[in-house]
Amino acid sequence: MSCLGNVIWFIFGGFVGGLEWLVIGLLWCLTIVGIPIGLQCFKLSKLQFFPFGKEVVTRNDGSTSFLLNILWVIFGGLPLAITNLISAAFLCITIIGIPFAAQSLKMAKLSLAPFGKEVV
Repeated sequence: MSCLGNVIWFIFGGFVGGLEWLVIGLLWCLTIVGIPIGLQCFKLSKLQFFPFGKEVVTRNDGSTSFLLNILWVIFGGLPLAITNLISAAFLCITIIGIPFAAQSLKMAKLSLAPFGKEVV
């Protein structure tokens, strides 16, 4: 089921969201200071492309991830979260779209605080 879900997700929203993560990651990698943030964006773009069958686990990194999450929300997280929320609203229109809307909401939550998270 996860393979079929990933294919349908990729066609109906995952591609655009994944590209957003990649573009923002590339913009962060233009500076030396932003390279760790850009690398996290690249990891999460893979999750945005194919989210079914994967789980997000919280790691306790302490204050470093808290500070990075604050910078992230200010300089890149809000557009991704808004895109995923709009996608979730459209996907909830049909019963078949509800599992896809749940994945979109998972990505919206992750878009606001991606640091200290690991994809398993």
